[in-house]
Amino acid sequence: MAFHLGGYSVKKKLLIVVGLILLVGIGSGLTYLYQVRSYQNKIKNLTISDVPFSRLADGTYVGEYDVRFIDAKVQVSVQNGKVTKIDLLKHKNGHGAPAEAILKEIVAKQTLEVDAVSGASNSSKVLKKAVEIALVQGEK
Repeated sequence: MAFHLGGYSVKKKLLIVVGLILLVGIGSGLTYLYQVRSYQNKIKNLTISDVPFSRLADGTYVGEYDVRFIDAKVQVSVQNGKVTKIDLLKHKNGHGAPAEAILKEIVAKQTLEVDAVSGASNSSKVLKKAVEIALVQGEK
């Protein structure tokens, strides 16, 4: 004979608890899959416009771009139509830390048209987009 608590047997209560745990797990998994798909679409459709550095006003500009799993915030310094420095204020990434080297390359080449870092292409794109957003503020 089963032990009863509040009109339900322990076995029934256990089945209800297990069912609820499974339901929450499935819901969480589906939510995560939706977020991954959204992230992949944002990265796939991300475009970066080449801002002519020579037309930039002197100043310091901040740009930020977030695609959920990767988030970057930069501060770009411009003097005499040249980007003189890019400070990385934030870079949330999985394994994309090597992409941070792209910021020095942007300064050296004075263009956003630089190659992505191998193995960190998504972080490279997000970093370049953050720089673009900062530079657009400085266009004359």
